[in-house]
Amino acid sequence: MVNYRILIFLFLLFASSCGIGPQPIVYGSDGCHFCSMTIVDRQHAAEIVTDKGKVFKFDSTECMMNHVKDLDQKQIALYLVNDFDQPGELINATKATYLISNRLPSPMGEFLTAFKTEKAAVDALMIYEGDLMTWEQLKLRFQL
Repeated sequence: MVNYRILIFLFLLFASSCGIGPQPIVYGSDGCHFCSMTIVDRQHAAEIVTDKGKVFKFDSTECMMNHVKDLDQKQIALYLVNDFDQPGELINATKATYLISNRLPSPMGEFLTAFKTEKAAVDALMIYEGDLMTWEQLKLRFQL
């Protein structure tokens, strides 16, 4: 006779491990899925989570955007980027505002930085100069 407690435990364990959500980036250890560089920059890292829970980590937003070209975008559940003002904090990339400024380098040389709010991006624009972009504009820039 099967022990139902064991079956219930196994079911709960399996069900809880299938959540779709971000995974913490281990800076200095995790590698970029696109370029294979070690992820060290807490202000420019990014992450994609698929609808099946698979996580892809990137050292920069530009690596994430270049990798998106190789994926079925309908299967992407989350696009996440680091907020420049809160290093290490992943935010919703589709709601972020982006600054491209030659005075603010990013790991792969696109000078692309994400901000959680438009106000934060405008404040950075006053300091660093450059161009602001929305998610939709960023997708056009990367031909997505």
